[in-house]
Amino acid sequence: MKISKNELTEFITPYYCDKDIMHNMWHIELVRKKIDDILEKSSYTINYEYLMLAMCFHGFIYSDEERIREWLLEHNYNTTDIDMIVKIAWESQRTEIPETIEGKILHDAHILEGGKTYTVVKTLITGSVRGQTLKETLDFMQKNVLNKGKCYLPETQLMCDEMNKYTNQFYTDIISEIK
Repeated sequence: MKISKNELTEFITPYYCDKDIMHNMWHIELVRKKIDDILEKSSYTINYEYLMLAMCFHGFIYSDEERIREWLLEHNYNTTDIDMIVKIAWESQRTEIPETIEGKILHDAHILEGGKTYTVVKTLITGSVRGQTLKETLDFMQKNVLNKGKCYLPETQLMCDEMNKYTNQFYTDIISEIK
């Protein structure tokens, strides 16, 4: 990689330091671990450097794409490389099927980052951090989380199905208990 781990960490940390506890630098580490897990179970030919950079940028690509591009230029990446890194970062955020294999890996790793129970934990904690009541958080879960997680790689689809099944069952159980 043209950029040292320290330089990259120094650049991205300010973008994650003010995020909630489910979207901070720990989130980046969880996604990285899931990426490596997916890659261990597969035999894709990928550009790992692009994938790692896109992973690091995915949490602020929507707000600071221009600064990311400038920073990559400052670190001697050409516009073709930068366009691909940015594309992969955006692909993790979209509901459409990613076009690149790196985008599919990042997208799926982002969906599955903490395992099958993580979506429930992340939704509850994020709702709490936002000051939502449990009812508001469960309403959010029903509208925006249940059956929304989709993975595109054969290696991740079963894990995604298990996660969705667990999340749906959790939601059904808690709703039936608190009504």
